[in-house]
Amino acid sequence: MERRTIGATALSVGAVGLGCMPMSWAYSTSQQRGDRSVRTVHAALDAGVQLLDTADMYGPFTNELLVGRALRGRRSEAFLSTKCGLLVGDQHIVANGRPGYVRRACDASLRRLQTDVIDLYQLHRADPEVPVEETWGAMADLVTAGKVRALGLCAVGARAGRRRGARTHDATITQLERIQQVFPVSAVQAELSVWSPDALEELLPWCAARGVGVLAAMPLGSGYLTGTLKPGQGFEPDDPRARHPRFTSEMMAANQPVVAGLRRVARRHGATPAQVALAWVLSQGRHVVPVPGAKREHWAVENAGAARLALTDLDLEEIAGLPPARGSWD
Repeated sequence: MERRTIGATALSVGAVGLGCMPMSWAYSTSQQRGDRSVRTVHAALDAGVQLLDTADMYGPFTNELLVGRALRGRRSEAFLSTKCGLLVGDQHIVANGRPGYVRRACDASLRRLQTDVIDLYQLHRADPEVPVEETWGAMADLVTAGKVRALGLCAVGARAGRRRGARTHDATITQLERIQQVFPVSAVQAELSVWSPDALEELLPWCAARGVGVLAAMPLGSGYLTGTLKPGQGFEPDDPRARHPRFTSEMMAANQPVVAGLRRVARRHGATPAQVALAWVLSQGRHVVPVPGAKREHWAVENAGAARLALTDLDLEEIAGLPPARGSWD
């Protein structure tokens, strides 16, 4: 199984990770089953997946509890990533980057995950009321204390709070340059997929030049690039896709050529559109690890198989020539 390095700390992981969030939060909550999710984690580990990505806000807390349960007796097989910095209320989410909170949040995550160390501890969002250097310093103290092995940062939302004329990841890179002065960043988590390639422009080159790993979030376009979603199918009310501008019936229909292109490439390799989409992410650099979410065993195993798919130059040219994804903001 191909392996990749996360950051200058030379933490090694399998080529494809597993995003655990959909197992107990957000997407299609009526289909979430604890026992099935445990089996999904085990199937992923059996298929060579190592990186498991969760966060204390998912649930909140229930996703970490689930991952901890799934890793009983198998902790040594997993590279465990979780996050802090966001608090979930009844109708809102707020950032908390106070050092005292960071320390308490880490201890709570360790208990829920049933482990004595977190491999990668990520700052979910910076608190606008707290200098990010203070938050990062508290996280660095956790490394010194042996509770955490490495630190990561989740990218600022691509379309949140951007100044006119600013590039997609300018705010994230500004944060990265500030916190790098305090303690090394091992990884950045940011959206990256065939239909959302903005990170290629600025963020990936910045990370590659500094030995920083990239965890590619939503590499399957929140399920759209698998080719299993149909225009007009509808989503459950608490599913974020029900409000996402690319998941209206009109935009899902308009973006079918993207999926059709992935299908053409997949047929040449005897693969699936999802595997092609993940292989495209993997082709962006050896510091990039896609982290697709999955709730079911067969999806987790299929996703892991993308590591064995080598796209040709012709494949990559065809994908590069696909029409850019459209949304209501276009």
